[in-house]
Amino acid sequence: MPMSKFPALLLTVMTFTSAADLPTKKWLNLEAVKTMVAAAEAEAQKRNVQVTLCVVDESANLLFLQKADGAGLNTLQFAQKKARHAALYGRPSKDAADQLKNGNLQVLVFPDAFPNQGGVPIKVDGKVIGGIAASGAASEVDEAIAQAGVDALLKK
Repeated sequence: MPMSKFPALLLTVMTFTSAADLPTKKWLNLEAVKTMVAAAEAEAQKRNVQVTLCVVDESANLLFLQKADGAGLNTLQFAQKKARHAALYGRPSKDAADQLKNGNLQVLVFPDAFPNQGGVPIKVDGKVIGGIAASGAASEVDEAIAQAGVDALLKK
């Protein structure tokens, strides 16, 4: 084999070896988002409440935001903050609300923390792939609506 072809062959072998070693990653595609939103909307309708729904990816980037006609304008920000908290911390936003209720004021300075119930992480195979939240109803209802979205995704 001529020496000029050796570096190209070596690079090709290294590329195949490296690509084979890469982990597989689950992510939220449009179909997954639509599945969650449809279930969350159905739960909100069943409970006769008007809410804003938000879905973010694992890095808290906005994937979906929808305000029901009767939901307040403030719910646009609240839903996003709840979903971001759930995605970035991998825990429901209720956890931060409980910490604050128990006197832990540090939660107020955690980056992107939002101590208000209604956001839940989206976990697949133990890994957080995003967050979903609702805002506009009582906090426990917001969380139940968001959880309905996650439950629908995981049942597929």
